[in-house]
Amino acid sequence: MKTAHTKDWVQQLLMRAGADAALVNLGLLVALVLRIILPAAASASVGDTVRGPFITVYLGNAALLTIVSLVVFYLNGFYTYGRAYRSRFKIAIVIQAVSLSFLLFGFLNYFFLGQLNLPRGALVLAWPATITLLVVSRIWASLWTQVQQVDSRLLATQPRRIQTVLVIGGAGYIGSALLPKLLSEGYQVRLLDLLLFGEEPIRDVIPHPRLEIFQADFRRVDAVVAAMHGVDAVVHLGAIVGDPACSIDENLTIEVNVNATHMIADVAKASKVERFVFASTCSVYGAGDEILDELSAPAPLSLYARSKLSCERGLETMCDSHFAATILRFGTIYGFSGRIRFDLVVNLLTAKAKFDGEITVHGGDQWRPFLHVDDAARSIMQVLRAPKQLVNRQIFNVGSNRQNLTVRQVAEIIRERVPAQMVINDTLTDPRDYRVNFSKIEKVLGFEPRWTVEAGVEQVLEAIASGRIEDYREARYSNELYLKDTRGARFAQEGDNAFRSHFETLDAT
Repeated sequence: MKTAHTKDWVQQLLMRAGADAALVNLGLLVALVLRIILPAAASASVGDTVRGPFITVYLGNAALLTIVSLVVFYLNGFYTYGRAYRSRFKIAIVIQAVSLSFLLFGFLNYFFLGQLNLPRGALVLAWPATITLLVVSRIWASLWTQVQQVDSRLLATQPRRIQTVLVIGGAGYIGSALLPKLLSEGYQVRLLDLLLFGEEPIRDVIPHPRLEIFQADFRRVDAVVAAMHGVDAVVHLGAIVGDPACSIDENLTIEVNVNATHMIADVAKASKVERFVFASTCSVYGAGDEILDELSAPAPLSLYARSKLSCERGLETMCDSHFAATILRFGTIYGFSGRIRFDLVVNLLTAKAKFDGEITVHGGDQWRPFLHVDDAARSIMQVLRAPKQLVNRQIFNVGSNRQNLTVRQVAEIIRERVPAQMVINDTLTDPRDYRVNFSKIEKVLGFEPRWTVEAGVEQVLEAIASGRIEDYREARYSNELYLKDTRGARFAQEGDNAFRSHFETLDAT
């Protein structure tokens, strides 16, 4: 029984032999035209008296010349790629084989058929014509093969185009702003999320044909492996976010923010995912009098910030030419996305001013770098669009130099729009105090935020005025309060089971 390999070899042999047969016949035709047709044309006697002998001579010689040539070519390794034919003297082998073919053809014609049924002039012309055609065809084939090899090498060294993006924790605050942007730009989007806050944050995009939803805990290695299949880039947004929420259960925070991230990155690299975007925070800077940039030494003051910094350092050690991780340190975020939060400075103070007629500021002189959630999502898009070598093993502060503001300045912006009493509490409940330089992301990626704190305050006020927000104190608007309720407790319990299964799997391997 013939194998597929044998069939392919036979097909290739027949194709090459057919091409050579056509070139041999073309060489003969060229010779006959030069020897019979052109002299007759010069004497203006081209007609049936010339065409008849031309056709007769061609048909009387083409078959024998073709058979003799193909046999000689085969014996010289043209189709079996013998050692001599594969050497650098290939052209000499071609010349030798064609010359031998014509000698054998003349011998057979003269000694077996009784005469040379081809004008000697045509025979002399057909020999170099055939040599030229066969040599040129081999040179062309060799050059074309080299071009294809160069193209293949170039394609192999270029990163594949990002088509499918996995967003982990994509139904949350930043993720619900990111998903519509990814879909609008034509990406295939896969969402891995427990949907702890329900489907409401992503309600508008759920029917989209290019969105695939994996409702599962991202701490489960089996869920991550399944969601990672066929993915080009991973955007990891999943975490317990904020100092108060992280302080509820330190073990849970480490499990979710650190252990899960390391596992997800391991799976991504093993799955040959080329791009990995990790959501970190400017909170890693802690406190400082100077304006801090990506080269400044981190000084995290909270478990949340320490957990993010731990992930950053782990990802940096994993980067290579095939796995490009990018770390985005987001400023203090404000504004609305699919999931609304009122445990953030700008949103919270605006809601308190509108509902309570009072703005309570603790301390007030602490600096914060502010960033709208929509701009946070835009920065992720900018990283995905950028060439891999530009963002590999890079940390970018995400924000605007113009939005380095004190908490008191934010309160003043709100009070300009809402007649509320400002209450200054000297008790400093949050020691973070830092200003950040955002020049790198602007210079390298051309990213600049479009929103301002003033516009973000107006957005919150419009949502309240429209009746969309009835009570900003509801647990669903706060990470801390939500994790303390029944669903949050279930989340922690499921995580214990998921990680126990994960470590048992690692032990087995």
